[in-house]
Amino acid sequence: MMDKGLWFSLQKELEGELEFDELIKSLYATDASVYRRIPAAVAFPKSTKDLKKIISFASNNKIGLIPRTAGTSLAGQCVGDGIVVDVSKYFTKIISIDKEKKTVIVEPGVIRDDLNRFLKPLGLFFGPNTSTSNRCMIGGMVGNNSSGTTSIQYGITRDKVLKLNTILSDGSEAVFSELSREEFDFKKELNSLEGKIYKHIYQELSPKAIQEQITHNFPKPEIHRRNTGYAIDELIDSSVFLDTATPFNMCKLLSGSEGTLAFTTEITLQLDDLPPQQSLMIAAHFKSIEDCMKAVVPVMQHSLYTCEMMDKTILDCTKNNIEQFKNRFFIVEDPEAILMLELRAEDIEDLTKQKQELLKTLEDSGLSYANPILQGSEINQALELRKAGLGLLGNIVGDKKAVACIEDTAVAISDLANYIEEFSNLMKSYEQQAVYYAHAGAGEIHLRPILDLKKSEDVILFKKITDEVASLVKKYKGSMSGEHGDGIVRAGYIPFMIGEENYQILKDLKRTFDPYNIFNPGKIVDAYPMDQQLRYEIDREEPEISTLLDFSDSLGILRAAEKCNGSGDCRKSVEAGGTMCPSYRATRNEKDTTRGRANALREFLTNSEKPNKFNNKELKEVLDLCISCKGCSGECPSNVDMATLKAEFEYQYQKENGVSMRTRLFANSNRLNEFGRIAPGITNFFFKNKLTSGLLKSGLGIAKNRDLPLLSKQSLRNWCTQNLEKIQPEKPIKTIYFFIDEFTNHLDAEIGIDAILVLTRLQYKVKVVDHKESGRTFISKGILEKAQALANHNIDVFGDLITNETPLIGLEPSAILTFRDEYLRLAKDKEKAKSIAAHTFLIDEFLYNEIQSKNINPDQFIKEQRTIKLHGHCHQKALSSIHNTFTVLNLPENFKVTIIPSGCCGMAGSFGYEKEHYDISMQIGEQTLFPAVRNTPDSVIIAAVGTSCRHQIKDGTKRESQHPISILKNALL
Repeated sequence: MMDKGLWFSLQKELEGELEFDELIKSLYATDASVYRRIPAAVAFPKSTKDLKKIISFASNNKIGLIPRTAGTSLAGQCVGDGIVVDVSKYFTKIISIDKEKKTVIVEPGVIRDDLNRFLKPLGLFFGPNTSTSNRCMIGGMVGNNSSGTTSIQYGITRDKVLKLNTILSDGSEAVFSELSREEFDFKKELNSLEGKIYKHIYQELSPKAIQEQITHNFPKPEIHRRNTGYAIDELIDSSVFLDTATPFNMCKLLSGSEGTLAFTTEITLQLDDLPPQQSLMIAAHFKSIEDCMKAVVPVMQHSLYTCEMMDKTILDCTKNNIEQFKNRFFIVEDPEAILMLELRAEDIEDLTKQKQELLKTLEDSGLSYANPILQGSEINQALELRKAGLGLLGNIVGDKKAVACIEDTAVAISDLANYIEEFSNLMKSYEQQAVYYAHAGAGEIHLRPILDLKKSEDVILFKKITDEVASLVKKYKGSMSGEHGDGIVRAGYIPFMIGEENYQILKDLKRTFDPYNIFNPGKIVDAYPMDQQLRYEIDREEPEISTLLDFSDSLGILRAAEKCNGSGDCRKSVEAGGTMCPSYRATRNEKDTTRGRANALREFLTNSEKPNKFNNKELKEVLDLCISCKGCSGECPSNVDMATLKAEFEYQYQKENGVSMRTRLFANSNRLNEFGRIAPGITNFFFKNKLTSGLLKSGLGIAKNRDLPLLSKQSLRNWCTQNLEKIQPEKPIKTIYFFIDEFTNHLDAEIGIDAILVLTRLQYKVKVVDHKESGRTFISKGILEKAQALANHNIDVFGDLITNETPLIGLEPSAILTFRDEYLRLAKDKEKAKSIAAHTFLIDEFLYNEIQSKNINPDQFIKEQRTIKLHGHCHQKALSSIHNTFTVLNLPENFKVTIIPSGCCGMAGSFGYEKEHYDISMQIGEQTLFPAVRNTPDSVIIAAVGTSCRHQIKDGTKRESQHPISILKNALL
């Protein structure tokens, strides 16, 4: 173990950060692969100077450096025992763009989709497009030589890299780009490590026998996706070695080298013009994998922009994902496989002609049974369905998972059908139902066996299946690594795939670039064993962890955390849209991602020796900034519900460490409001007065800049007692039960009155019964026994009342949606809870459904014009849909409504009131919401569904916002 003094010394030298505490190291012990290796430290360099110091330190101390961007590698490229060097935080600049040459210079931490958003106004884009494109970074794409869905038209990353600015293993800087024969000769005479590298390459690859040996043993050249080892087959195809005009470019070698040869600081990319605007997609449905594979060759005779495959396993996973279920609209019956075939053209006539020709090819083949045509936003929905495949595989309940080991094989398209047939037979011999998806048009189907890598027999199978698939790939002269790289899982097969003589060339090349083996050791050459140091201890005795919340749907809380497979969807940028993960977007720290929190939970729940495994301050730290927005429950393909996991953690942690006064007060806010209602005027004066409110805030740790919420003049329940029977319609369309939540009852009674007036005037009978508060404040603060008592009381109250004919309707998303979410985990009577949940709706959901049933129409509203900007509540977006509200607000004929793509507002109940969280809360608001509101004219109505959201908007922008139901009430005739 290295002396800590050395780490502290390096820490002081860096402009950026160096972390070596156990929590941070555990967060970086895994990527999206099956491996786990605890690093010695994690560095976050801010400059090239920092990188040179880190490289010098590594050389002097003989320790490895593991370069990392988004950490979504599937083959284990981002795990290792040395220093993980995370460039995703600071190396994020788009340096310059040359529109005429169609080139751009970026740092390695630039996100692929963010780059393309920047380039779009210029009519340009970077072509390679991975399923992780909203969080993967250009540095990682270069390291893996990524491809993605667009490669059949726009090529792979290696094709686009023109120049790389790098730091070599001796700390010297080297710029690699195109070289003529003369420039190459000059380079190889340099008295430097760079010169030594060029000289070695020339001496090693010049002999014709060596070139023939490489050509004979490497994958077929028509297989565009090939990352087997180092791309020396690309180097020999240049003017330095052949009579050709193709210049030599070391970037061909460094692309796909997984950071094992040099450390990249700047990347110059060749760009393409944006694709033709007119597009459509044919989603060809097949009754067998075999038929699907046979169709690839004929359809690829057409000029396709996408030729992607999904199989039944992937499609079945999408049924249970809230976000992806919406994207299944085009599925016909129950296909075994689908090919997604995209066509593009500059004009409709050409596109129509291409469509007819492609449909004829499909019909003539007789292989597909349905060929629905998708257009416009439908195409993006279908592509999102396909892209979610990787994460969705983590949704398989239990310890058996679709394992990435053979998922990256690529063969020539002409060999694909035969290869897949043999592969399927191989899987059958192991009684395996494999998963098939992805890039059919490029000859690369992602194939995954389903294994339990916690069991020794399946780990043996893991290796055995990979062995046999390697032999099958070699038979077809394919590539074992198409786009995901060799990493740990496949690097050990390189000698077999290309032959020992060629492998020795790779080893010598690595030794020349990196004589001390500091750059990402254990990858590509001298590989770590593929069946060791896996994420889970083999044949372990599963920890017994009892919880108050019911996690039986995941077979326990540990497996609920283990659902995170590292795909990193929670690292997408603000510009990518969605909600998850608000605090990460503010801090850019891995520990503040859903993935980071899930990894920490998994580590401590598995390895802690404490009787209460939750009782760890590291878990408290990593969950501190989780604002329980529920974004992950809807947007994470694996449905990792961190809000629920945090609630259980808080409960368990507080059992050992007690509950603070502030926590108790926030949790019991409803009771305090009831007490304050004895004299609401005095209570509000106390909350508004600068002196008294300041004392209260100071004493309770509430942010001094926050305005405290004031009590309504009258509670909603009291108003209902006095007025409800007077306003009921004579001939109601139906009867609904109205849930008076604790926030609306005391703080937003006027909105509750508006809701009831809207419902009754639209001819719905509204009933109010004696029920308890929702328990939301207790859930969010981890006081779960109280939350459970409230849940069971409310289930008993509504159990025999709520049906399809008499639904339960509520206003505040965080309250009413507990019936559809947490109550199912708290309930004593599960069946009754499920029955209520099935008939519980937000008021906008209810109104939307009634609009669809023609029970509500535009004639019931004013014709005046209104312009509205709508901000949705996080729980609504995760568990329902903001589009219900959008549709309802658009019902009046001249209302123009737009949705603010705002993610989370940042308030999150009590979170934004807590003084230590205030700054983060406001940073989250500043990401999108506050600027959008400030840039809106005063004449535009700001609509916000949640009570916290409305308070945050007021505190952050000084603008008043309205609940949509109040806007509707004012629009009723």
